[in-house]
Amino acid sequence: MPSIHNLERIAEIEFADIIAGTMFIDHKLRIFLTDSSFIDVNLSQRLPDKFGFHWERMNKTGEVFRYDNFPDPSWKNVSTYPYHFHNSTQEAVEATPFPLDVIKGFRAFMEFVRNKVRE
Repeated sequence: MPSIHNLERIAEIEFADIIAGTMFIDHKLRIFLTDSSFIDVNLSQRLPDKFGFHWERMNKTGEVFRYDNFPDPSWKNVSTYPYHFHNSTQEAVEATPFPLDVIKGFRAFMEFVRNKVRE
């Protein structure tokens, strides 16, 4: 599992065009975006290899996007379980369109964010 600092570095360097800043809140990384939304990056401290990338757009569009692999039994019917994607709302859960590897998945999630921010 990469460190949260590895993901911070990827965000700040590879996605500098949409990043306004970063900060740590306890064990989470918060990434502030140029459109006034934010992403919380969580690498679980208790469950090995569990992560969540949560993009909060409530102030802009009322949307929430999250890619995570926390084993929520509510989403057992999703083909990529425990990996799943909350697409626009907490309840709209589907198979993940992102790679299962944490680094590759983070980059793909950030690319998804970049594309939506530029719309």
